[in-house]
Amino acid sequence: MDRKPSESFDPGVGATEELRLRVSVATLTRVLFAHPANGELMLALERKATLREWENGGAVHVKSQPFGGAVRIQDLRGLQDSIGEFHFDSGRSRSEQDFRIYIRPSDWPAVREFCIEQFHAADGRVLEADPTRELTEEFFDALKLQLRADQYPYQPLAIVVEEDPAPTANIHAKGHRTARVYRIFEARIVDPSLVQGMMQSASLTDQGLREIAMEERQRGGRGRANAILALPWKDVIKAYQALSPDARTAPILFADHLLDETVAAVLEGIKVPKYRRI
Repeated sequence: MDRKPSESFDPGVGATEELRLRVSVATLTRVLFAHPANGELMLALERKATLREWENGGAVHVKSQPFGGAVRIQDLRGLQDSIGEFHFDSGRSRSEQDFRIYIRPSDWPAVREFCIEQFHAADGRVLEADPTRELTEEFFDALKLQLRADQYPYQPLAIVVEEDPAPTANIHAKGHRTARVYRIFEARIVDPSLVQGMMQSASLTDQGLREIAMEERQRGGRGRANAILALPWKDVIKAYQALSPDARTAPILFADHLLDETVAAVLEGIKVPKYRRI
C-alpha cells in the first residue's frame, strides 16, 4: 500500500487515538566567543521577546535559549519508510518539513533510534545534518545581518534525548505531550566585527527589547523582537553547578535574565535527569 504523510495538520486531528505522541527533533548550538575587551570566554544565547495577549490586556515575555530549532526533513518518503505513519503537528511544520510530528507511542523507540542513527551518519540524506540554516536565520533575526560560514567554525558535540514526554508550549501544539531528540553543536565566532555586533545587541536591556516588541505590534506585526544575550561561560557553569539536578530541568533566573531549560543541554558536565546524553 502506498503511504504518505497525512494531509491533516490540525493537532486535534493529527493527535488521534493512535498517532498521539508528539516528537520534536531539533538542533541546539552552543555559541561561544572571546570578549573583545578581556578575552573572556562568553556564551551567546538567542534572546526572544514575545507579546502574549489576552482579553483584558497582555504582556511581553523575554526568554533566552540556545540557538537552534527544528531539524528539517530532507526526504519525506525516506522518513515514512523508516518510521511508519505519522502526522505533522501543524500546517506550518508540514510546509517547512520540520520534524515536529505525531506518532504512535509504541513507535517511539524506533523513531528515537532512527534519529540517533541519522545524526551519527550525518549525511543529510533524510534529516538535515548541520546547524547552518537555523544559525543563519536566527542571527539575522537578532542582528539583521547575513552570517557567513567563515565567521563560525562549528563541530557536533553530542546527541541528547528527552525520553519522558512533557507538555509543549509550542503555539501550534500547546499542551501536547512531546518526546525530544536534540543534536548539540558548538560554534565559535571568530570574526571580530561580528563579535562587536553581538556585544552591541547584548547591551540592550530586556525592557528595551520588550519595548521594541510592543512597537512592532503597534505597526501591525506579531509583537516579537530578537537580540543576543552574552554571558560569561564560567559564571553560567557555576550557576548551574550550584543548582540541584532537579532544578536544572526548569527555566532559571541568571543575572535577572530568564534562561530556558534547554540551556542546560548545551553545557559541559551539567547532569540533568530528563536528558540522556549520547
